[in-house]
Amino acid sequence: MLAQPRIPAARTARARTFSVSGLCAAGAAAAALTLAPSPAQAAESASHSVTSAAAVSAQAHTLAKKADKKASYPENLDGWIRESLAIMKDKGIPGSYEGLHRNIIRESGGDPNASNAWDVNAQNGTPSKGLLQVIQPTFDAYHVTSTEKDLTDPVANITAAANYAADKYGSIDNVDSAY
Repeated sequence: MLAQPRIPAARTARARTFSVSGLCAAGAAAAALTLAPSPAQAAESASHSVTSAAAVSAQAHTLAKKADKKASYPENLDGWIRESLAIMKDKGIPGSYEGLHRNIIRESGGDPNASNAWDVNAQNGTPSKGLLQVIQPTFDAYHVTSTEKDLTDPVANITAAANYAADKYGSIDNVDSAY
């Protein structure tokens, strides 16, 4: 068996340090060359950067508004009314929190699954449903496009009923009995 020469530990450590440092420097240089644009690319991207930045900013703002809208309304009567009011404001449908709340409590007691199985509408096969006891044909006619196409969805029900009341009575605030 041949004896291998012994290299002092300090010399080995220096060689390792030098090798690692060399690899790091070489890697950094390669990354810089890879990431650095050519002069032509730099000139082209500079001319597009203002437009691109504005477009990205607008997209981010739109997404943030959508996220805020969904995140800011709790899944309860107060949240449903507030979300409906925001949609109503955006669509130009008049009404107030008090007017919506008063009518919801009278019509359904705040139960989004309430259904009337005894009145003339129910006897004719179209029961009143939801927070504001809307029948399907009325919901279909007064549905607001930014809401769910579901009669018993609380926000869609409130918003469609408010839209109907605005058309027939000027506002849900003017409704003080069954409508």
